[in-house]
Amino acid sequence: MASPKLRAFRGRAIYRTLLLIGAIVRMLPLKAARTIGRALGHVAWHLVRRERRKALRNIAMAFPAWSNAQCRRTIHAMFLHLGASLAEILWMPRLDVAKRDALNIVTGMDDVLKVIDDGDGVITFTAHCGNWEWLCYSMGMYGRPVSVLQRERDEPEMNRFITDLRAKSGVRTIDRGSPSSARDMITVVRKGGMLAFVLDQNIRTESVKVPFFGIPAPTPIGPTRFAIRSEAWVTIALAERRADGKQILKFSEPFRCTRDDDPIALTTRITGAIEEQIRRAPEQWVWFHDRWRERPRWDVTPF
Repeated sequence: MASPKLRAFRGRAIYRTLLLIGAIVRMLPLKAARTIGRALGHVAWHLVRRERRKALRNIAMAFPAWSNAQCRRTIHAMFLHLGASLAEILWMPRLDVAKRDALNIVTGMDDVLKVIDDGDGVITFTAHCGNWEWLCYSMGMYGRPVSVLQRERDEPEMNRFITDLRAKSGVRTIDRGSPSSARDMITVVRKGGMLAFVLDQNIRTESVKVPFFGIPAPTPIGPTRFAIRSEAWVTIALAERRADGKQILKFSEPFRCTRDDDPIALTTRITGAIEEQIRRAPEQWVWFHDRWRERPRWDVTPF
């Protein structure tokens, strides 16, 4: 494990590099930026061997009937997708309302905005499908308050890069575990706005095991508990890039939680929707994440 000083140095180097590359990328047409990003993804496929092996192992678990060649084609496509996504993220500050509407195909957003305009908050559950940061940035451009809960990274500069980038479209970032995080989340829900949680990661927090590709996967239970306790409206938002480059941003019909709802059932429902999207575009999910890793310390699944 890298020392704190090494992590800090690495964080500063990556931050400055991203600022420089971002300035260059924003001078390019989006299509050209994506092409360069995909090329970098292809290079990463060859160089990042540890993550490649992990991704191949995970996708074989999810699709046991697939051949090794099919798994390799999909993971190679995943690297290309992540490269294109990084290019899009660096290019995003050029996104205005006209470009947003030209580049996105959005479904279900009107129902979400109606809930907010009626004075209620909406909790949005999402995942690392498609370009999730593009989804977040686009959400911020609708003129309603948007906040995103995130795990604070070890490198402060990387936190600042992501936080500042989101803020350009009006998105506020709430660091999970910060002294004011609970109060900030309650304020969003009570005063009307969107509060987004990413629910497809296995992290060090209270979790329950729910089916993910037929395999029990530790999944954070706090976000669904919060939605139920606050009796909030809930939607599931997922992104997918089409072959022509347009971004499909899909919002499910909002539904309201009640205190009688079961947080495990809600977590299972959301995870099922995420799995369905991954099955539609398996190359657009981050397969090198340890989704099924056992975390006994954090497991609160009732038996």
